[in-house]
Amino acid sequence: MATTVVVTRPWVIHPLHAAFLGGVFPFYLATLLADYAYWSTYQIQWANFAAWLLVGAMVLTTLALLSGIVGLVRGSRRFAYVIVLAITWVLGFVNSLHHARDAWAVMPGGLVMSVILTLLALVATVLGLCCLRNAGGVR
Repeated sequence: MATTVVVTRPWVIHPLHAAFLGGVFPFYLATLLADYAYWSTYQIQWANFAAWLLVGAMVLTTLALLSGIVGLVRGSRRFAYVIVLAITWVLGFVNSLHHARDAWAVMPGGLVMSVILTLLALVATVLGLCCLRNAGGVR
């Protein structure tokens, strides 16, 4: 029986890209929790925490999106992941502008956008990290 080594294009994302992507969801989740804490207590500092966490989420989303675009240029087939991440970035930017308003004006729109962004970040993370394969194999 003959052994054939098949070398395919690697689908494994760069470790730095995975680190950026892995940090996106926790930041959006923390933003959601801070918005929920502000909604339930109306302590203004929770709105500040949510705005700061949203800045961290936007930084990591930007870095992950740039890494995803570089991956597309280099021949990756992860179009859906990059599209979902781009939508997450745009809505995150809108949510950042919403959180920049007065603390009393943040609710309830900030909480609703944070829920949507957390779900989008979860979908982007799952799409980005699923189906990771090795570069080659033996048949």
